[in-house]
Amino acid sequence: MKKRLLIVDDEEALVEALVRHFERRGYEPEGVFTVGQATQAIEAAAAGAKRFAAVLSDLQLPDGDGRDVVKLVRKRLPDCPVVIMTGSRWVAGSVEAVRLGAVTVLEKPVALETLTAEIRQAIESSAGLDDGLHAASDAGIIGVSPKIRAALDVLLLAAPTDVTVLIEGETGTGKELAAQAVHKLSRRARSEFVAVNCAAWSETSLDSELFGHAKGARDSARQGLLRKAHGGTLFLDEIGEMPLAPQARLLRVLQEGEVRSEGAAKGRPIDVRVVAATSRNLGQQVEEGSFRGDLYYRLNVVPLVLPPLRERREDIALLAQHFLASRNQSRKFTTAALAALERHRWPGNVREMENLIQRLVVLKPEGELDLADLPQEIAAAAGPSPLTAVPAAVSLPPEGVDLKAVLGDLEDRLINAALERTHGNKNQAARILGLNRTTLVEKLRRPARKPDGD
Repeated sequence: MKKRLLIVDDEEALVEALVRHFERRGYEPEGVFTVGQATQAIEAAAAGAKRFAAVLSDLQLPDGDGRDVVKLVRKRLPDCPVVIMTGSRWVAGSVEAVRLGAVTVLEKPVALETLTAEIRQAIESSAGLDDGLHAASDAGIIGVSPKIRAALDVLLLAAPTDVTVLIEGETGTGKELAAQAVHKLSRRARSEFVAVNCAAWSETSLDSELFGHAKGARDSARQGLLRKAHGGTLFLDEIGEMPLAPQARLLRVLQEGEVRSEGAAKGRPIDVRVVAATSRNLGQQVEEGSFRGDLYYRLNVVPLVLPPLRERREDIALLAQHFLASRNQSRKFTTAALAALERHRWPGNVREMENLIQRLVVLKPEGELDLADLPQEIAAAAGPSPLTAVPAAVSLPPEGVDLKAVLGDLEDRLINAALERTHGNKNQAARILGLNRTTLVEKLRRPARKPDGD
């Protein structure tokens, strides 16, 4: 299958030449000349059209610049690499483009073979992005809520760099999976991802686990997890539980770029990226003296905040369907069930939801998942359906009413509302209205009521 390219440049002759060049090399290029046209093409690809394998954009355009293109691609097509070209020595703009996520900046004029090689390398390098984005999805970092979109933006910007990342969030928000996404979206993706839970070890054991020890210092030599993660990523979960002594040694490793095992005569150089996570308030711990301030500032270069599920209710239905689909389930939740899930407070956050979906799939292997299939504490949160609400008081006009016509009109409006809510699904609409499906179908087949006087 031909790889699709988007080429953005205001020089029409150059765009036409590049389109012909890449067509001859087996690509499917599309040329546009403005940020506005690029936006339309990118939005169309994000909406379900054939996706772009890469985007090649000039830095300076009539209605904006290449940085606008980079930002839009990172937001709408995060697995698509962007290569920037510039005809000027605009260093600040080039640096900003790379910071925003461009894989490289090339200065015009660029030899066609060089450009082809850069595009090919960008596409090959981006192949691992799918793993990172799947890891982000598994962590629950999908949705439309402002808080989760902000978290994803931070993750996508920070991951390709080597900066330390501090992931903050309540238990169950997906901190370790987010750390794996950072690793898989980085240049270290082919190297080790080493995770250690700082709360699971005593001070002595944690010191040995992280830094290792030479033969003679203990019964046998131990490499240590820092050296095991050389070239890759070390994930320190629940960093707030780390005792002060290992904190001091970790700080020295980060400052000096070398690790010295217990009993070793000298340290060894180490290349490791550290991602830490905490469910505690490290800033408060610094004030209380239980966490080193210098280490806190060293770790908190890029804070990544994962919001609790109760603060992103607009994502709950999307997440529920995502976890259901991830288990190769083509089934869906009924409207009533989704309403109950949206009202639940989710004290266990994304982990609680994922465990619930797994349980539901096991206990009900077939059919739609309805309100009755949910645990009682979640189903009870659904409350009465808004369609069954009755006004506390009504007023009767002096001239009276045609009760049959009024009730018929109300029935029609409730049926229409139920069908609109369920997108025309008669089974779900009948369930919401408390009717048999055959009864609902009969009501829909009756002639439309005409206003009085017709």
